[in-house]
Amino acid sequence: MSYKNFPMVPRVIFGRGSFNQLNDILEPKRLNSKAPFIFLVDDVFKNNAWLTSRIPLAYDDKIIYISAAEEPKTSQVDELVEDIILTTKERPSGIIGIGGGTLLDLAKAVSIMLTNEGETKDYQGWDLVKNEAIYHVGIPTISGTGAEVSRTTVLTGPEKKLGINSDYTPFDQVVLDSELTKDVPKEQWFYTGMDCYIHCIESLEGSYLNAFSQSYGEKAFDLCHEIFLDNNLSDQESQEKLMMASWHGGMSIAYSQVGVAHAMSYGLAYLLGTKHGIGNCIVFDHLEEFYPEGVKLFKEMKAKHNVELPQGICASLSDAEFDIMINVSLGMAPLWENALGKNWKSIMTPKKLKSLYQKM
Repeated sequence: MSYKNFPMVPRVIFGRGSFNQLNDILEPKRLNSKAPFIFLVDDVFKNNAWLTSRIPLAYDDKIIYISAAEEPKTSQVDELVEDIILTTKERPSGIIGIGGGTLLDLAKAVSIMLTNEGETKDYQGWDLVKNEAIYHVGIPTISGTGAEVSRTTVLTGPEKKLGINSDYTPFDQVVLDSELTKDVPKEQWFYTGMDCYIHCIESLEGSYLNAFSQSYGEKAFDLCHEIFLDNNLSDQESQEKLMMASWHGGMSIAYSQVGVAHAMSYGLAYLLGTKHGIGNCIVFDHLEEFYPEGVKLFKEMKAKHNVELPQGICASLSDAEFDIMINVSLGMAPLWENALGKNWKSIMTPKKLKSLYQKM
């Protein structure tokens, strides 16, 4: 039997205010004065001097502000790579992503595509990347997605929504400064936190479960329970714990896989552009049949934080549109196998999947 030889993030710095050490971290990695660091930053920070004034720019370094309003696309990665190649004298010293899952995934993808030929869509899948990415750093400003720790970068392409899963995808360095998450809007905090919670449930209930995944998944689950259902945490404790829940949740799926909610939310994202966190919540709300205990707790968390999920997002879809969503979702074979076992196709038929989508 052969085992997965799994790459991890080799360096991580954790602590409130650790963002201030970014210059010390980056400077030794600068190749020369003509090889800039490119900072991909969520454009919500554009006029936020508290964060942007602390980005250590020197020489030809530059900040590219990017909207996270939509899920990241392969075409967007291609445009960024082309822009960087055309406007820099030499290949960059590194790519630094500052933001939520969208920005972190873009940073991972851009760093890969600067050293690999062709178009980004050609690398959607497992282990298709040939050349090592350039140095890349992830700095989450919102917690839950696990993008800071995973070996995938999830992208919507012309044909499918699928990650670049490779040994070259994980960040070389991650900066976990929970202070950067202090201004996250409440609903956003809930949706990305639930992304983490759903990672745990799907990993822990899946057929791929092993002791490695279980140890991380259980820790992340306990942290989510404490953050979203207990009353006695300060804001600072809550921010730090959610940052660690995100890390552990990402690690829990490293050696296993996610399940039904993620597979279905990929369909929503591809067809309707539904953002990942909220998409997972909309789907998970209807999955009692597969995750009875997990959904029950989710509904408790939702009620406690007065979160109202959008209803009827699939109400006016045509049969052809349902088919597109169903095909994208059923294309995620490892997720379905983890959730439902080897003969998942006889359980999750297109008809069954359609009936689930129709509830949403």
